[in-house]
Amino acid sequence: MDFELSDEQIMLRDTVRDVLAKTYDIETLRAVTDTPLGWSRDVWKSLAEIGLLGLVFDEAHGGFGAGIEELSAVMSEFGASLAPEPFLDSVVVPGLLIERSGADTSVKEEVLGALASGERLAAFAHLEQGDRWPSYAVATAVRDGKISGTKPLVPHGDCADVLVVSARDADGAVGLYLVEADAPGVVRTAYRTHDRRRGAQITFSDAPGIRLGDAAADSVIDDVALIEQSALCAEAVGAMTKSLGLTTEYLKSRKQFGVPLATFQALTHRAADMYVALELASSMSLYLTAALNDGSAEEITGSRAKLQICRSGRLIGQEAVQMHGGIGVTAEYPVAHYVSRLTAIAHTLGDADAHLTELSSHLGDWDMVTVG
Repeated sequence: MDFELSDEQIMLRDTVRDVLAKTYDIETLRAVTDTPLGWSRDVWKSLAEIGLLGLVFDEAHGGFGAGIEELSAVMSEFGASLAPEPFLDSVVVPGLLIERSGADTSVKEEVLGALASGERLAAFAHLEQGDRWPSYAVATAVRDGKISGTKPLVPHGDCADVLVVSARDADGAVGLYLVEADAPGVVRTAYRTHDRRRGAQITFSDAPGIRLGDAAADSVIDDVALIEQSALCAEAVGAMTKSLGLTTEYLKSRKQFGVPLATFQALTHRAADMYVALELASSMSLYLTAALNDGSAEEITGSRAKLQICRSGRLIGQEAVQMHGGIGVTAEYPVAHYVSRLTAIAHTLGDADAHLTELSSHLGDWDMVTVG
């Protein structure tokens, strides 16, 4: 993998940056996220017009067939701008699940084409009460093609037009089902998360669903979850980069005792620690992206990257708030919003403790390294 972006990737990144950075300052972000929807339809239309919504889909399904590197470059810009548009939750994740399932070609073309054009939104209804990464105890049951059960944590499930639902069939196998959000037997209860995003608890009562392929979907779900982890890592790196930039600028401009804070050695050392943490996070994000790109990524690969992302995000977030002082926790200043988003990312698809436990459980898989 080339660690430098290609000309096409730079053009993609800059185009996304142009749309998002010019739209969102902290006042606009607060105003948009305070609306019932929580994001801007106008920005969504702009993202559709530049072809971003179909970025990772196959060309046969109305997409551009871009890879993980391009997705990471885009998600980094979402992290830097704190853009609340549900690109990952409402397009990439459910779209890839549909595309990689055994669904009929006609279903893929219809649904993915609508997602790529921005006409429809989707959501992945998967997590259930008591579920913890990496063991998903999918208990929602299917009877005669009807789905029953409750999914309490559906990211952006409040605005979805169609749902990709994981459910067990009569044989206990996990399958993926396509359910219209307004279908009989579907009840949604929307809520707002601490990072100003949206979600929904969705209850299914004999809701009609179309199974996406006949085979068990466990491996498809795991593969897409790893891609989602990679995207979240890239988003976190973008947020951390911006947090560090805001902090160093503040140290240069804010004065105490008549001199800039940047002249205090203790603070510059702490800023240097933030930079080191950012570089570690960026390297592990690139590592996961590269592994996915060449097909060598495994669940443990994602754990290695996510563990460092969680640790770096916590350190950078805490130091950013501390070195900004009281202003660092106010809603009127961006730092607190970056910290909140980094915290949310750290608790999505496994936090630091969960991934450390996962990595520790594999210690016996490796031979002893000796120096002789």
